[in-house]
Order: sequence, then C-alpha cells, then structure tokens
Amino acid sequence: MADREEMEFDVVIVGAGPSGLATAIRLAQLGKEAGRELNICVVEKGSEVGAHILSGAVFETRALDELIPDWRDKGAPLDVPVKDEKFLFLGKRRALSVPTWLLPPETQNHGNYIISLGNLCRWLGQQAEALGVSVFAGFPAADLLLEDATVRGVITADMGRARNGSEKSGFQAGIALRAKWTVFAEGCRGSLANKLEKTFNLREKSDPQTYGIGIKELWELTPEEHNEGLVLHTAGWPMDRRTWGGSFVYHLNNNQAYIGFVVGLDYSNPWLDPFAEMQRFKTHPRLAKMLKGGKRISYGARALNEGGLQSLPRLVFRGGLIVGCAAGFLNVPKIKGSHTAMKTGMLAAESIFQALQNDSDSAVPLTAYEEAVRKSWVWKELHRARNFRPAAARFGMVLGMAYGGLDLKILRGKAPWTFRHRHHDHETLRRAAKSKKIHYPKPDGVLTFDRNASVFLAGVNHEADQPVHLKLTDSAVPIAQNLPAFAEPAQRYCPAGVYEVSEKDGGHEFVINAQNCVHCKTCDIKDPAQNITWSVPEGGGGPNYPNM
Repeated sequence: MADREEMEFDVVIVGAGPSGLATAIRLAQLGKEAGRELNICVVEKGSEVGAHILSGAVFETRALDELIPDWRDKGAPLDVPVKDEKFLFLGKRRALSVPTWLLPPETQNHGNYIISLGNLCRWLGQQAEALGVSVFAGFPAADLLLEDATVRGVITADMGRARNGSEKSGFQAGIALRAKWTVFAEGCRGSLANKLEKTFNLREKSDPQTYGIGIKELWELTPEEHNEGLVLHTAGWPMDRRTWGGSFVYHLNNNQAYIGFVVGLDYSNPWLDPFAEMQRFKTHPRLAKMLKGGKRISYGARALNEGGLQSLPRLVFRGGLIVGCAAGFLNVPKIKGSHTAMKTGMLAAESIFQALQNDSDSAVPLTAYEEAVRKSWVWKELHRARNFRPAAARFGMVLGMAYGGLDLKILRGKAPWTFRHRHHDHETLRRAAKSKKIHYPKPDGVLTFDRNASVFLAGVNHEADQPVHLKLTDSAVPIAQNLPAFAEPAQRYCPAGVYEVSEKDGGHEFVINAQNCVHCKTCDIKDPAQNITWSVPEGGGGPNYPNM
C-alpha cells in the first residue's frame, strides 16, 4: 500500500456548491479584513465546479447581496429577472389557473431571477479563487479523518483501483487533508454528513428527514412558445391526491426553458415511477403545446430535503460543522434552498474565523454557529414554513396544500402548533400486492423519452474498471426480500436505470449499472431495507451538467 500524502489547512470545505463556496468566500473576506492570510481548501467531487449542481432554479439574491454586494458589476450570471408567474392546478386534460394573489407570499417570485445554479457556482468558484482559496475539482472526500473522537479533516478517494479493489498501474492513494475545522457542504444526503449524523448522534432530537426527487430537463422552445422570465408551477395531475408532487417550468433566455417535476419520496405505492411521472406530465395539453417543435437539450435528477426546521440535525460536532442542504435548509413553500444554504455557509465562516482568532480548541463543538443560525433570517423563514410539508403528509396533497396556504397567508406561520414528520421515507411503502399498478405509456421520442436516452444527455461518465460505488449491505436482499414484498422498487425510483431485475437460471438477478448513476442519492433514501449505501466514485465521475 502506497503511503498517504498529507496536506495541512486552516479550513477544509467539502463540496463546491452554494453553501461551500459562500463559506470559503466569507472566510477569505474576513481574513483579508483582519490582515490574516487563511489557508482554505474546497474539494469537489465533480469534474469541475458546477458539474454536479442541479436545481430549478429561481434564485433569491438576499444572501448574495450580503456576501458580494457588487455582484452585478462582477458579472454574476443572473440575467433573467422573473417577469410573470402562474400557478395551475391540473386535471388530466384541463388546467385551472389560480390567481397568484391568492397564494402565500412565500410562493411569489417578484425580484428573483431564473438562473443556472451550476453557472452561478462556477462564478462563485472564480470569486473564491480570486481571494486565494484553493478549489480542487475532481477530488471527492471519501472518508472522515477521525482522531480522538474529533474530525481532523477528510481523506479523498483513491484513484486507480480496479473493480475488485486491487491497485492498477498508476494507482494513487487518497490524500489526507488535515484542518483545524472541517465544513461539510455536500448538498442533500451527503455521504459524509450521513456518516457524521450516525457517528455523533446528530439526529437524537430531530424529526426524520423527508426528501423529494427532482427530475429536470432543459428544452429549447420555438420562439412562439417561449416567454422569457415566466415562472410556472403546477400541482395535481399526474399525481394522485395522497402523493406529494408538482412541477416547475422556468423560461430563461435564448428560447430555453427548464422543465422539472418533483415527487415526495414518502410516496406509498411501490409501482410509482417518478421518472415516468415526469415524462407523462409533459403530455398534458398545456405542456405538449408549449414543447411542440422544441428540442430537449439536457437532463438530470437530484434528491432534495423537504423536512424543514423540525428535521434539522445538530449542526456542530468536535472539529466540524454542517451547512446548507447537507443539513436540510430548503424552504419548501418557496421551493428554494440556495439563499439559505449560502447564508448558513456565511454564518459558519464567521463563527470559524472568530474561533481561529481566539485559537479555540476544535475538539470543542463550535456552538456559536448554531446560535447564529437560530438568530438569523434563515431560522425565521423555516419556522414560518415549518407546517407546510408535514401537512401534506398528514392530510394528503390537496387538503395539505390548502392547510399550508392558510397557515402561511392567514396565520403567517404563527400557529401555536408544529406538525411532526413521523416516518422515514423508506418506511412508507405498501406491499406491491396491495397496491394499484400504474401503467405508463411507452416514450414517443418526441415529448417523452426513456432512461438511457436521458442519461446520455446528462453527460454521465464513470471509469468502467473501478469499485462499484453503490454498495449492498446484503446482496441477497433485493431478490429475496424487496422483490416479493415491493416488486423491487429500485428499478422504478432510480431515474437513471441503475438498477434492474433480470431473469437468470430460472430465477432473478439484481443488476447494478453503476456507470449510469447521476448521483441523485434516491436509492440511499428510498430503499425499503436501507440496504443500499451511496458512496463517492473516483474523482470526476458522474454527470456533467451544462447550464443546469
């Protein structure tokens, strides 16, 4: 075994998304203001900053205004202000338009921008590097560097291992990145954040986290159907009344539009297929008319946190902090988490900088960060929105949204009660034999497409001869347990065709096509036996999202 190289930093940040880059930028700013040069490192598993970033996205600038007030002069890629917005409740063939003035203010987008979050992160990465931050893309953090029950940094993934785990020629052992403080900004369901929650029992006092899966396509529309600056959301069809879900359509510039669909992963019917639901959604007459003559350019999928305030874990532990969507700061009624993610990163930076100035012992959890979050506008936002998502789980989609609107618009989030999340998403599936099968139409290659054609547009690439990064605790469970009970739902909840059940020798075989993985993390969340663990592949593997 080759010796492991070590590098020393003041702060290591895992993940070059909005929260991680905001942390780095704010730290560097504070260091320059104090005349102290900090050694800050950001590691990113994607082939470049932004390669794995997927979001709607309608962006609220509040945190960016605080972090880089002159972002307009510096060329931030916020070019399409929201000009119009609509909300439709869909039936199978019809659509009921709901006046936006009836909706809670959280759902309205005046003053926001339709953006590519990936492109914003690319720009933020440039701002961080200009301040002296070291940003290393293609270096996934694979494990914690734990010493004396304290996080002392991370270890990056080995490069050059064969599928059987042996070392190939040119093998390079992962690097130990040591730091006084380590910030985990991996995004939703981060593999190391998940490990931290278990190692330090960070969820001891919180509700279970609940998630959705967001599936997104970028289309080029005909000029007649394009309406730059339009934000359209829908609820209703094709979801049933018990299942949380809805769509977004955001018209950006250059005749392009983002088409997206979100399904709550607390759904109960194992026959449900989120990818197929998204394809079916596009056949609604309102969408089909808009997409006619257009061209699909890109595709991606990503899990998102929906638990809100009551599902936040403890944010600090010995040697480190969790920021952004790795903790779960998404505001569900707003359908936005980038601004809250950035703000939590900034608060983390300010707490860490003070600790560095005081030469504080990193073995003592940095509780000043948690206190700062509780006093911030992020906490106020999430507290106001806390009942919105659990109401849908409790009352169903229609009544839950009606209650959520009442809570936000009339009670203004000040109800003297808080609904709880009672189940993990993997606990909610009914038996397949007792559930209604869903028959999805075959893709037509014009409006609707299959998984393989979609994954191709995501630019997915994994080195073929490397260890499978989707690990089964017990290889017998998919066929022996999940197949008879739930018709093995992995072959439906995965939006990339990673999991298949095939016939072999008169029986069945569970096949993992790891090379297809778009890193959405849905399998890690929804597998009913919690038998699948998502881990990082070799550096640079996965999707390469352009303009997403």
